[in-house]
Amino acid sequence: MSNVLLPRHEPGTMGEPGERGRFGAYGGRYAPESLVEACREVAEAFRAAWADPGFRGALARLLAVHAGRPTPLTPALRLSEELGLRLYLKREDLTHTGSHKINNVLGQALLAQRMGRRRLIAETGAGQHGVATATAAALLGLEATVFMGERDIERQALNVFRMRMLGAEVVPVTTGSRTLKDATSEAMRHWVGATGDSHYCIGSVVGPDPYPWMVRELQRVIGDEARAQCAAELSAGVPDLVVACVGGGSNAAGTFAGFADTRARLVGVEAEGGAGASHGRTGVLHGCRSLFLQDDDGQIVEAHSISAGLDYPGVGPEHAHLRDLGRARYVTVTDDEAVAAALRLARTEGIVPALESAHALAWVIRAAGDGELPAGSTVMMTLSGRGDKDVSTLKELL
Repeated sequence: MSNVLLPRHEPGTMGEPGERGRFGAYGGRYAPESLVEACREVAEAFRAAWADPGFRGALARLLAVHAGRPTPLTPALRLSEELGLRLYLKREDLTHTGSHKINNVLGQALLAQRMGRRRLIAETGAGQHGVATATAAALLGLEATVFMGERDIERQALNVFRMRMLGAEVVPVTTGSRTLKDATSEAMRHWVGATGDSHYCIGSVVGPDPYPWMVRELQRVIGDEARAQCAAELSAGVPDLVVACVGGGSNAAGTFAGFADTRARLVGVEAEGGAGASHGRTGVLHGCRSLFLQDDDGQIVEAHSISAGLDYPGVGPEHAHLRDLGRARYVTVTDDEAVAAALRLARTEGIVPALESAHALAWVIRAAGDGELPAGSTVMMTLSGRGDKDVSTLKELL
């Protein structure tokens, strides 16, 4: 019916975490009792749905005819020549709504409908997950309530307008840092009193089980497509490196899942001011045990990034596990490097990336320049979203 590649189920690294929802020392279900039961219902419903060919077929069709999958693998020819390597971009910026977020949301919206829920609750930072949630709700006849930090509402005004145009209620969060962490906290608090008629559509591989696993599986379509495309494009079949930006880490988890059982090196690129995998310590936040930025007393430290989607003080539990295993490496990039990388891609390839994606590109540029990437290396990088939403920010800096 379509050539959308839905996830494989394979044993080993990046397989199913099991009933306890653990990835090594990380994960779990740290939540109030009312949400523990709600999470258990979501886990049971998702396992049943994921085993149902009818559900998988319905999702495949929506990914094809609504989201526009499969997305292309684009050779960055001019930039590759400048860097002395072969760079390929997995173009999630070309999906409907402009980012990888739609892959996860369409799956969760179908699941909510299957569970008899009439409303989607979501958190958003850069606004792309909020737009995707509002889009899926409009498509399937559901209501949508999106929590967004007041600071992010100011810097992502375009996406706020898009959400409201699609019929979603956007709730400003005025507590704490007024960014993604606080939006997530408010969304979870709201869900406590609305579990009977609402589904919490978490946007990244964070939160209590089954969300880190479920979101990764719904995003795994990125990695599976890219792997098949690399097999057709590259003489070696797989690239030397697979690179993606990491905030909570959903686009990276979905990308890495397609290559975890290959010889490709996996590199996750974090914002210097929000580097949970690089600088975090073990703790519990938003329902899971993972790596978070903390002070000496164990209190969560506020993150900072020019990209709202990476402005999160932690990382998903599976990324923490991949780091411990040594299967993936996590590095950081500064705001200035990300802005410079966004401008360079725009002027060499005619592609304006989201600032989140620009972090991944900035590391590739730096590694090529300092010799960490040998000449002729093949790099596959996920371009997680387009940069329309960041034009106002970039306009002030350039």
